Amino acid sequence: MEDEKSFSDICGGRVVLRRRYYSPYCREFGLSSARLSLRSLTAVTCAVWLAAYGLFTLCENSMILSAAIFITIIGLLGYLHFVKIDQETLLIIDSLGIQMTSSYASGKESTTFIEMDKVKDVIINEAIYMQKVIYYLCILLKDPGKPHEISQVVPVFQPVST
Repeated sequence: MEDEKSFSDICGGRVVLRRRYYSPYCREFGLSSARLSLRSLTAVTCAVWLAAYGLFTLCENSMILSAAIFITIIGLLGYLHFVKIDQETLLIIDSLGIQMTSSYASGKESTTFIEMDKVKDVIINEAIYMQKVIYYLCILLKDPGKPHEISQVVPVFQPVST
């Protein structure tokens, strides 16, 4: 069974929550954000290149234009490969564990698996962002040496809306 709902992130962008139930013991939650906007990409590229052209007219050095093109291309590739996450999925298998997968705009995927015996609890945490209180899902991991204490807090679906 599959269910899909649309929401807004903290910046007003559209995100889609997709839920799939494979069995009573296996569920998958996916969060997808909007693709990279061609309008924002064009605006940033034009701003960088106009600033470089302005410096070129003042200095008359063609290296400035070459550097602007190089910086723009490297910056875009870095953003697509390391920052812009298109989709995050959370696969929960009750007796086995939790698998978190992040799919980047460049096609790169990053997967993390947390064994269920390491999970202490799943909570909704709150944080202050600008002038708003935001809520986000977190997994609390047990400390191996002290099972009643928390060793790590792992945020889920954190960077999708950036």
